[in-house]
Amino acid sequence: MERSLIILKPDAVQRGLIGPILTRIEQRGLRIIGMKLMQIDESLARRHYAIHEGKAFFDSLITYITSGPVVVLVVAGRNVIEVVRSMVGATNPVKAAPGTIRGDFALEIGRNLIHASDSPENGEMEINLFFRPEELVEMRRSTDQWIYE
Repeated sequence: MERSLIILKPDAVQRGLIGPILTRIEQRGLRIIGMKLMQIDESLARRHYAIHEGKAFFDSLITYITSGPVVVLVVAGRNVIEVVRSMVGATNPVKAAPGTIRGDFALEIGRNLIHASDSPENGEMEINLFFRPEELVEMRRSTDQWIYE
């Protein structure tokens, strides 16, 4: 099973969208194997978004992600990266399709609610930034047989 890191950003937490977003993830059939509420400090934010360092929006991105509590989770499932990214929608909410998280709940790129890993390799790297191995729970659900062939 593939794994992905998801961050419900400060705007999602402040707007009370944790429940609706988690519901979508669970209803889709993905397994949540790690989750915590936390405040991301500047050092962790800079490591997480290092790929964007030097870009015009980098400083505002760091300010935004550290501006309030976030919910960080690890989800597992077949093709989880592709599944989650299709659920999340385009980075710019204006271009996100209706029915996606950003398409339904966001209006501006600078307040786009959610981060999701963009590749299995980045997913594992990001998971290791936010979680120790013992914080993740590998489990089987009785419903898995009704989700996967």
